[in-house]
Amino acid sequence: MSAKSPVLTIRRLQTTPVLVPMNYALGTSRARVTAAPLLLVDLETEQGITGRSYLFCYLPAAAPAIAKLLEHIEDVVKGQPVSPVALWRKLATQFTLIGVQGIVRMAMAALDVAAWDALAIAAGMPLARFLGGEIKPVRAYNSCGLGLMDQPAAVADEAEKLLAGGFRAIKLRLGYPTAAQDLATLRAVRKRIGDAVSIMVDYNQALSVAEALQRGRMLDDENVYWLEEPIRHDDYAGLAKVAAELKTPVQIGENFSEVTAMAAAIAAKACDFVMPDLERIGGVYGWQRAAALAFANGIEMSSHLFPEVSTHLLAATPTCHFLEYVDWADKILQEPLRIVDGAAAARDRPGNGLVWDADAVRRYRLN
Repeated sequence: MSAKSPVLTIRRLQTTPVLVPMNYALGTSRARVTAAPLLLVDLETEQGITGRSYLFCYLPAAAPAIAKLLEHIEDVVKGQPVSPVALWRKLATQFTLIGVQGIVRMAMAALDVAAWDALAIAAGMPLARFLGGEIKPVRAYNSCGLGLMDQPAAVADEAEKLLAGGFRAIKLRLGYPTAAQDLATLRAVRKRIGDAVSIMVDYNQALSVAEALQRGRMLDDENVYWLEEPIRHDDYAGLAKVAAELKTPVQIGENFSEVTAMAAAIAAKACDFVMPDLERIGGVYGWQRAAALAFANGIEMSSHLFPEVSTHLLAATPTCHFLEYVDWADKILQEPLRIVDGAAAARDRPGNGLVWDADAVRRYRLN
């Protein structure tokens, strides 16, 4: 935080659940998602500055539950200074018995991100610069769509569409019933988009260790950039075995629950890269600790979802690797994140850049 951070006081928290149709369906080995359930969070201060954040709730039913938790959080923090580290510690104590995990951690992260936004706005600085970084293009890969489909040609068609905006990297979900189907789909995509585009493969925890080794060895010869979550996300011993035996780098991190989980994974040599998720790692405060840990261990760090805020955070991350780009929030934002020549371009203006489109929010609001 800047040494000259302004003093702000929390007035209220306002939440708005929305269900936003996706431009590309997300079909993984675990679920098929066609609309994004988001919870919009506004942190209003007594000084008239509003900080904003949003959560991806995975299930529409989770949004009201998290909103209810944020009502409780509002009671705890109302009238308190907007001091993200102190607020996190205060709430961690408040939730000790239930645990800072799951939707509790998500609610706390939403407050944290909005708090940092408010402080950056009050300081008149983009969030990246407020955190000690600089506004700069951040290399991105397109993670929209490319889910499991019946025909490899259909996946290849979608992959070609996702190169708009100059993307030179995309994410492909695998985990078909057979390894032959995985290989046929990957090769169809590679043939369509060429060798110059990087392909990240995500199994969404679909495989056993033995299957991961079998399919991973098959992919080792297919020019895959990384192999993401091939097995259960917290099986660090199994992941270490996979990472040690495959040539393709292993990527994990979206399920790290705060920095302690990331530290355990690194200690176990469970991965080659990390990609923390903003709402699971603990908001901006958690991200900063994760970035320091990645730097200390010489590990490249990417983001998971939330590209609007993550663009700022990666710009202040020493081992910045890739931004995961999804367009899920575009329809409810006044100014969606821009992709220029395959890189995310955050606007050079105060805060994290989130401003809701009021008409769209009303249109997609969950009752």
